[in-house]
Amino acid sequence: MYDVIVAGARVAGSPAAMLLAGAGYRVLMVERGTFPKDTLSTLYIHQPGIALLDQWGVLADVVATGCPPLDKVSYTHGGMRVEGTSWPVGGRRTSYAPRRFLLDSILARAAVDAGVEFRENCSVTDLVFDGDRVVGVRLNAGGGAEVVERARLGVGADGMRSTVAAKVGAPYEIEARTLSCCYYSYWSGLPAEFRLYQTPGNWVGTVPTNDGAALVAAYFPQERFADIKGDGLKALLACVARTAPEVRAEMDDGSQVERLFGTGSQLNFFRRAAGPGWALIGDAGHHKDSITARGITDAFLQAQLLADRIGDGLRDPDRLRRSLEEFAARRTEMLLPDYKSTLRTAELNPPAHHLELLRAVATSRELADRYFSTLSGACPVDEFITPEILDLMDEMSEMSEVS
Repeated sequence: MYDVIVAGARVAGSPAAMLLAGAGYRVLMVERGTFPKDTLSTLYIHQPGIALLDQWGVLADVVATGCPPLDKVSYTHGGMRVEGTSWPVGGRRTSYAPRRFLLDSILARAAVDAGVEFRENCSVTDLVFDGDRVVGVRLNAGGGAEVVERARLGVGADGMRSTVAAKVGAPYEIEARTLSCCYYSYWSGLPAEFRLYQTPGNWVGTVPTNDGAALVAAYFPQERFADIKGDGLKALLACVARTAPEVRAEMDDGSQVERLFGTGSQLNFFRRAAGPGWALIGDAGHHKDSITARGITDAFLQAQLLADRIGDGLRDPDRLRRSLEEFAARRTEMLLPDYKSTLRTAELNPPAHHLELLRAVATSRELADRYFSTLSGACPVDEFITPEILDLMDEMSEMSEVS
C-alpha cells in the first residue's frame, strides 16, 4: 500500500513525487517510457520555475549540463525591438533552457534520491475504484503480467492525453479552440540569446540550449497546418526569413543538427483538477499553446502547489478531500491569467495598440523589465498596465499620428 502513486515522471510528476516523498509519504512513480528520452518542448524555464529548481536543490545539476545562462530576452515587432530581463524570483533572475532528456532525468533522479520508488517502462492501463473513489492503479510493465497497486492518492502527470484523466472522467472546465501550430529544430552557430520575433500571422523564437545548439521555432495559424505539414522545414525556414531575417542568415552560416519537430495539436483547456482520491497536474490537468513557453514552469508550480496543499494531511481522508478541493481552486486561479494572455498571443494578430505599448516600454529599462516580467510570471498580468505606461502609450500614439 502506497500513500501516493504518480503516473508520469517528467516535469510535473517527478517534482510532485519528490516533494511528497520528502514529506514522509511512501510514493510510487511510474513512467511509460525509459529515460533518458526526449519529448516535444520549447525548453525555456521562466524565473518562477528556476526559483523552484533552486528551492528543490536541483538547479546546480541543471546548470552543470552546460546549458547557457540566459540573462536577457528581446522581442521584435513592427520594427521595434525591446530588450530586458524579468524581475528576479527567489533571488534568481537568470533563466535556462536545458534539453528535456537531461532535465527530465535530473528530476527523476532527484525523486529517487528523495525516496520515491520509480518504475520505468511501466504504463497505467486502468484505475481501481471503491465506489467513486480512486484507490489504486492497474499497471503493465513492458508487456508483462498486469499488476495492481493501491494508494490513498493517485496523481495523473501523464500528459495532455492523460490516461488518469480519461479513467476518472475529468471534464473540461475551460476550453478554447486550437490557435497555432509549430515547427522547430536545432541549429549550431546562433548567438546564446533568447529572442522573440513577430509579424502578422508569424512568430519566431530562438532558445539557446545544450552543446552550443539553439532551438529555432516558428508558429503559424492553426488553419495553415494542413497546408504546411507536408514540408514543415520549408515552412519554418520561410517563416524565419519573413519574420527574423537576421536569424535566417545565422542559420545559413550554421548548420541544422537535429531532425525537424512539429505539432498541430496545441490544445487549450483546464480539466477538473481533483476528485475523490485523485489529482491532475501538468499537461494532464491544464494545457495551453506553447508560444509563451509556460509549460515547464507551470508544471513546477502545480507540483509545488499540490504538495503544499496536502502537507501532512494525506492520511486523513477528510483533510485530504479538503486539500484537493483547495488545490483545484487555487490551480485555476493561479494559471488562468497567463492562460488568457497566452491565447491572445497565440492568435498571432496583436491589437492595434500593441506597437504603442512596445514603444512605451522601450523608453526605459525599468519598463522593459516589467514587460518581460509579465511573460515570466514574476509580474501578474493584471498588474502590468500602470498609469505611467498608459500616459506613454498616449504620447506614442500622438507622435505616430503627427509623423
